[in-house]
Amino acid sequence: QAQLVESGGGLVQPGGSLRLSCAASEFTLRYYTLGWFRQAPGKEREGVSCRNWKDGSTYYTDSVKGRFTFFRDNVENKVYLQMNSLKPEDTAVYYCAAYLGSDYGCYVEERYYGYWGQGTQVTVSS
Repeated sequence: QAQLVESGGGLVQPGGSLRLSCAASEFTLRYYTLGWFRQAPGKEREGVSCRNWKDGSTYYTDSVKGRFTFFRDNVENKVYLQMNSLKPEDTAVYYCAAYLGSDYGCYVEERYYGYWGQGTQVTVSS
């Protein structure tokens, strides 16, 4: 059964860094559009970033631009979200998701995504 598994979450102080990873089983990530979402306590899940590996287009929500980077490792069939200069407001459960989409662009709307990981907790606190 195709699935995604996130890892790399944890507790970090403000200003610190974490790298989240998302591994796929039973399907090859480079053929899919990938996204990262997060859900903070008491809030709706929001799209953080997405990337279409066919045309290279990448989206970051304004609050993470310049701090987060979404990249992949073809050999390991994984994608990563490098998170730098973390802030307390980045605290959330982070989810990796995928869909088999178009050749151009990507979306951070949940309705497009057919595959989801179980989430990994990121806590930014001193």
